[in-house]
Amino acid sequence: MSLAVLRSRALAGMNAPPVTVEVHLANGLPSFAIVGLPEAEVKEARDRVRAALQNARFEFPARRITVNLAPADLPKESGRFDLAIALGILAASQQIPGDRLDDYEYAGELSLSGQLLPIRGALAMTCAMQHGASADERRRAFILPAANADEAALVTQAEIVPARSLLEVCAHFTSRDESTRLARHRPQQDALAPVYPDFSEIKGQLLARRAMEVAAAGRHSMLLVGPPGAGKSMLATRFPGILPPMTEAEALESAAVRSLTGGFDPARWRQRPFRAPHHTASAVALVGGGSPPRPGEISLAHHGVLFLDEIAEYRRSVLEVLRQPMESGQITISRAARQADFPARFQLLAAMNPCPCGYHGQASGQCRCSPEMVRRYQQRLSGPLLDRIDMQLQVAALSPGELAVQASGESTARIAARVAVAFERQISRQGKPNSALAGAEIDRHCQPGPDAAQLLQTAMLRLGWSARAYHRVLKLARTMADLAAAEQIDRQHVAEAIQYRRGLSME
Repeated sequence: MSLAVLRSRALAGMNAPPVTVEVHLANGLPSFAIVGLPEAEVKEARDRVRAALQNARFEFPARRITVNLAPADLPKESGRFDLAIALGILAASQQIPGDRLDDYEYAGELSLSGQLLPIRGALAMTCAMQHGASADERRRAFILPAANADEAALVTQAEIVPARSLLEVCAHFTSRDESTRLARHRPQQDALAPVYPDFSEIKGQLLARRAMEVAAAGRHSMLLVGPPGAGKSMLATRFPGILPPMTEAEALESAAVRSLTGGFDPARWRQRPFRAPHHTASAVALVGGGSPPRPGEISLAHHGVLFLDEIAEYRRSVLEVLRQPMESGQITISRAARQADFPARFQLLAAMNPCPCGYHGQASGQCRCSPEMVRRYQQRLSGPLLDRIDMQLQVAALSPGELAVQASGESTARIAARVAVAFERQISRQGKPNSALAGAEIDRHCQPGPDAAQLLQTAMLRLGWSARAYHRVLKLARTMADLAAAEQIDRQHVAEAIQYRRGLSME
């Protein structure tokens, strides 16, 4: 026959819509056209496919070749369609049988020698196959490069068939010997246990360590303010080690996002991401964008931690893009030609100095910044952004006596055990962490006792809190009650929560 039809997938944000690859051979002057809104890298498949077929000792038809990527209004990018196009040409020219082509979906970029090169988004494409609208989509196996097999096999229901070259795929369809056909890939989820720096290495800083435990238990955002060398970065880098273990669904979502950039390592399966962009990062680097749109640091930290060190050194316009995703947990990137949605349920950790020189408020008297300089520096963080950060903690410099102490502090494992118990208590009660409560859920699950309510109202009036800040302190107090295994929020829980909202001060 002169027509072959194969199945593949495009990428549109987190979605992987199905694409039908139609290859038609017609009489006429030899030509090779690809239609269906292909971008530059898809158009270049003409040269890659031609060279790959010839180097694999197949005949490249000297006919009028038309490749249609349907639907025509969906933009197609990257080299993932190379394999489907090459197989379509071989089937249409009757060099391989086409009776079993519809049993599979295909993705893979071809080298000029016919080797299959890894692609982006293999995990996202596999997830889309298993959640397909039709039974035909769900029954198909997925042929893709061997380098992507471990990643795609994390979707345990999917049938993954890895291949190293175009010749291996062709032999799969032409050979009558089962031993020469491609075998289903067996998932290997024996990921290494997460290895994080241990909290026991931190000397002193008992208040900061307690705050870290509270933040991990309730998934609260936090700002650490203190002089250089106080231990802010040390605390932040050890924070992922005390977070609750990832669920299967969380791990798949997080891995699928990182798969879109080609940065997912199957060995880090179920390890919470920790992203720490440099303060010169742009707003697009944080939010995502480009053409086609790709996830930024916020989405790459999905179900993990986004650490902004020296947050006051970021441009203010960059920091303001954090406000909306911190509330909604979702990012929508809109362009004239397309729109892409990316998940963004991340936990924000930030650190900054109290002034330009870093020593404001220290007893050593090293600071030479004027009050106006301190005020301008601290105002680089807008009020609305600070309002959305649950915990704002002053981290003091260590004294010489504390530095000389050789005894280790409490280990990460012990803190993580308490955090896991408190987090499980939240999931059992309300199905989500305390930081995600909103509206009527706060009224239902965060009711303080009479004394605690009076203290909270007094603090709100004296400190001039907004309604958002009031509710954030209430959710903080709920987390402290969970850590103490208390059913009701008491006065001591509210008092401690208030201490974590001291914010920035020039005093």
